[in-house]
Amino acid sequence: MPLDRSVVPALCAAVAALLILLVAAPAAPAADLQSELESKQSQLEKVEERKGVLTTTISHFGDEIDRLTAEVADIRSREAAVRTRLVAKQAELDDAVAELDVAREHLERVRDHLRRALGALRQRLVAMYEMGSPDVISVIVGSNSLDDLAARTEYLDRLHGMDEAVVGRVRDLRDQVRSLVARLRDSKDRIEAARDAIASEKEALSAARAALQGHQRELVAARADREAALRQIRSHEEELDGDLSEIQGKIAAQLAETGSVPLPAGPIQGGSGGLIWPVDGPVVSGFGSRTINGSYEYHPGIDIAVPEGTPIRAAATGTVSLQQSEVESGGYGNYTCIDHGGGLSTCYAHQSSFGVSLGQSVSQGDVIGYTGCTGYCFGPHLHFEVRINGSVTDPMGYL
Repeated sequence: MPLDRSVVPALCAAVAALLILLVAAPAAPAADLQSELESKQSQLEKVEERKGVLTTTISHFGDEIDRLTAEVADIRSREAAVRTRLVAKQAELDDAVAELDVAREHLERVRDHLRRALGALRQRLVAMYEMGSPDVISVIVGSNSLDDLAARTEYLDRLHGMDEAVVGRVRDLRDQVRSLVARLRDSKDRIEAARDAIASEKEALSAARAALQGHQRELVAARADREAALRQIRSHEEELDGDLSEIQGKIAAQLAETGSVPLPAGPIQGGSGGLIWPVDGPVVSGFGSRTINGSYEYHPGIDIAVPEGTPIRAAATGTVSLQQSEVESGGYGNYTCIDHGGGLSTCYAHQSSFGVSLGQSVSQGDVIGYTGCTGYCFGPHLHFEVRINGSVTDPMGYL
């Protein structure tokens, strides 16, 4: 379990208590414990920072892998559609080839008819050249009677009709051959071009999929490396957590051994804003935003680390306006507020016991209670607030 950052005030308070209380013990062990504690805390901060970076990186890799997986799936779907179109085009081409074979046979027959028609036409032209083409006058002059004239005229009409039919047949067959050849050639070229285009598209899609899958494999390997590093970081974090808990236990044991020693009120330390420090100790948690148990919260005061039982002085002269027990305050523990007039008041939380009562007048520097760890806290300290017309403000502006 990672160390809760909020235990830092408790640890610092314990260190401060140890330095004040161990009058019978050598100063060196306390100094060693403090030095060791600070070193472990520094290491833990670096470990947690590294863990945060790794966690963010792993999350980024996961998002990138998901994106690439979706792209690969899309490319596979497009490939399937390309294959379907390619199969359809191949079937269309096969049908066209079969049709072309049939058309070629038909073309051969048409060409054979054309050759025969051309032969007949050629023979007719030769005959006309050798014998001459009969005209209407020759038919009339050569006729023996009207019946013979009619027969000769009908024969002449039929002969001309046959000539025209042969010429028309030759012309039609020639045009039919040209159109059929051109149509089949165009159809074959078009289908083959479509097949080549689809095959090229399929090849490009396959190359893109291979590239994406290669990148995806690299990301998966990189994420595995980061996850392994994160496991090591977490293991180191647990070791540091154990070390800090052990140091805290040693400090608590030494405090227990000297718990009967009476604690002094400490020197009065004046502030720049007219108030005095309620206790003499380091500020281990400032005013404003902070992180507790991994969640951000707004800290309405400051935490001053001092041993349990340290006398708390009134920061200024005033009247005790609020006093709540640990049960009543809901997290503040034993809680006291003093009204100093002019809208200014100060509050003191987590006391082990009260030194004044509600409505009592106090002078600056009077002892109003004793520090402890009642309510929501992780170690003995004083939570100190400054309020202006009921609204919290940063106490450091008055101390």
